[in-house]
Amino acid sequence: MDFRFLTYDPIFERTDISFAETLGAFWKLARSGLGGLFRQPRSPVSNISDRLRWTAGYVVAWVEDEQFQQETRALVLDTLRDYKPDIVLAHSLGSLVTYNAFSHADAGESEAAKALASTHYVTFGSQIGNPFVLGNLTYGRVQRLAVRHWHHLYNEHDDVFTAPLKVQGVDNFNQLLTPFDLPGFGDHDAAGYLTHAVTQTSFWTPMVDLAARQSRAVGRKAVAGVNRWNRSLPTAAPSTRRKAVLIGIDDYPDPANRLSGCVNDVFAMSATLQDCGFEPEQIRVCLNERATADGIISRLEWLVDGAQPGDQLVFFYSGHGARVPEYGQQEEPDRLTETLVPYDFDWTPEHGVSDEQINSFYAQLPYETHLLMIFDCCHSGSMHRDGAGRARGITPPDDIRHRQLRWNREAEMWVERDFTPLNKAFSSQAAKRQAFFGSNLATVRLGRAALLRVNDQKSYDRAKKARGAPIGPFLPVIIEACGEEQYSYEYRHGATSYGAFTFCLTSILRKEKNITFQKLVQLATERLERLGYNQKPQILGPAIDLDAKVPFETGRVGQPPARNLPGSATPRTSG
Repeated sequence: MDFRFLTYDPIFERTDISFAETLGAFWKLARSGLGGLFRQPRSPVSNISDRLRWTAGYVVAWVEDEQFQQETRALVLDTLRDYKPDIVLAHSLGSLVTYNAFSHADAGESEAAKALASTHYVTFGSQIGNPFVLGNLTYGRVQRLAVRHWHHLYNEHDDVFTAPLKVQGVDNFNQLLTPFDLPGFGDHDAAGYLTHAVTQTSFWTPMVDLAARQSRAVGRKAVAGVNRWNRSLPTAAPSTRRKAVLIGIDDYPDPANRLSGCVNDVFAMSATLQDCGFEPEQIRVCLNERATADGIISRLEWLVDGAQPGDQLVFFYSGHGARVPEYGQQEEPDRLTETLVPYDFDWTPEHGVSDEQINSFYAQLPYETHLLMIFDCCHSGSMHRDGAGRARGITPPDDIRHRQLRWNREAEMWVERDFTPLNKAFSSQAAKRQAFFGSNLATVRLGRAALLRVNDQKSYDRAKKARGAPIGPFLPVIIEACGEEQYSYEYRHGATSYGAFTFCLTSILRKEKNITFQKLVQLATERLERLGYNQKPQILGPAIDLDAKVPFETGRVGQPPARNLPGSATPRTSG
């Protein structure tokens, strides 16, 4: 077997990375890791080693410099054309350099494309999935590569800014979990990845078998077929799949936070979805003490697992919401983060469910997938409404609330702290910026993949036009019970509690046929206004989806009931 090592060091060594720049790079990569909610990171060590310069400083410098990328891209593609490798092994920074080359339009040149089509691409110790890299290098979305197969090795113990990858609906990609825990930077060691038992059994052994079959086939006509690493032969389009996850939490551990209509909301939504064509086995619910952060995340994994174009997916949440200030680069709060409030919520990253934790599940969905996310909660704290129960949001404890306040000397009062806008150049339309990043332009809002949307509107439009296809993270249809600074209230239907919004929404879905998402929210808003609720439901999503009809069948209530139901012929008695 012949090996060739591609050395890109000389290109990088022409760029000097200072102490301050390395610190800044460390921060950008460390802060953007999933699970950073509410966390105040430890300051990096003052003694910046050469390893840190290469694992942080050069990564960020390269990601932020198109000329830098162009040089490495040319080197990789020239080598690809010349060497025509069967396997490309790309470790750490090398995975970024090769991914950038293989995903670029330059890789479509005939000789490069031909070589790439027969290449097995292996990435390990990779920062491709790091949110900072993803947002700045790929417009927030991992692209499908025109390689024979892409194998991504992921070690959960590797803390050199690595991340797992989810590339939904792609048949030439797989991720191998290769956990190993060694002292220091040992978890990032290339040999540890390549000699791991999972790599040997799931990559090297099949590669040897494949090479042997190809060798035996030389000189005779190969038999057409499909193996685990060949692209699948065309098959009939799969039937539409439906899945729904419904979360409801009433019995929070703190009696002051308990609600009374969220579990009822889940059963109302489940009945409504079944009236709209969902089968019972397509719906999973998670209630009260089972709706922990891990419980919610695991059900999200089930919801999007194997998602394909055309699938109809629903995520519904009824419970408390919260909004939490997060620390920034100067170790002071610089943004707010919306979060769902699981049963075990304690204002720590391990027990919250924010967009930072869930966007890896939906951001890579095929654009043709239908994902509807419905949130009957609010993030403005909590209060009581006379005759309608409490609002569905909790106020942070004073030590957390202190993060978003500053002392005004002139007024001798506490006032709201100013926060750093997440992306002021996201759109020229103020309403669109606020829909994604809040009225302060510094809030990580649920369902938006806000931290992956870092490009300005002009460069985004230019890239989209050049590619001739959608780019960027998948955007679900998001329906929220109220406006950003409003409250989501409970409603007493006789002696039974529901979320006022959920009660209206489910009633409309069951009665209105062929309704669009926009019309659905409009009717819910009108009904809430008539009932005297000061909450205006919000909707966000791709324009093409908002103006389209709800993809599952609505308005089925009032149809003739099914016959021969169990017990339907049994006389009823009383007494």
